[in-house]
Amino acid sequence: MSKPEQLVLDLPSRAALGREDFFVSPSNALAMQALDRWPEWATGKLALCGPAASGKSHLVQVWATRSGGAVVDGEVLAAQDIAALAETGAVAVEDVHRLALLPEDRRAASEEALFHLHNRLLGAGGTLLVTGEQAPARWDIRLPDLASRLRAAEVASLEAPDDMLLSAVLVKQFADRQLEVSPDLIQYLLSRIDRSFAAAKETVQALDRAGLSKRRAITPRLAGEVLRAQEGAA
Repeated sequence: MSKPEQLVLDLPSRAALGREDFFVSPSNALAMQALDRWPEWATGKLALCGPAASGKSHLVQVWATRSGGAVVDGEVLAAQDIAALAETGAVAVEDVHRLALLPEDRRAASEEALFHLHNRLLGAGGTLLVTGEQAPARWDIRLPDLASRLRAAEVASLEAPDDMLLSAVLVKQFADRQLEVSPDLIQYLLSRIDRSFAAAKETVQALDRAGLSKRRAITPRLAGEVLRAQEGAA
């Protein structure tokens, strides 16, 4: 008789976001070095760029811990007290590229808020960290004065992961879910999943759910079943 599948509750995992939890490899070392140069950024501002799930938010939290700076999502910036934010002297605004996806009124208000935050911070000798999936020159910013100021920022890029980094990302994703897995499983996944941070995250989520549902350990065999099911559903 086969085991009955268990109801799976999609509970959030707790990500470890300390400096010691960020794995440095050749694909992200330059970005880490750029953040480590704070507060000696040439223009007082830095744009941290990289694909989804590449570690931008992790590095922002590392920076915020060191700098004592504030962190705010770009999509809610217009609702913040810009003067109070600027008084912290160091602010990170995440996912600025997503402002282009907001409704027109919110987009205009958010761009205006970021423009004033930029001017207040840098006018007082503070620093601004912004993040996005691409460099600021490719962000769709409607406010010309803001677009020009963002393009003047120093750019630090997180590159596509190498084997060493992707292995570490997989291990960390499992660890964030309090799952211990074997090196054999990591090697199995490395040779079969898309080489991206997003694919690593999605694969770990799918394996966690499958393990809970089927009441089975997360092994290469289970991983093969999950990956084949994903391919069949694509």
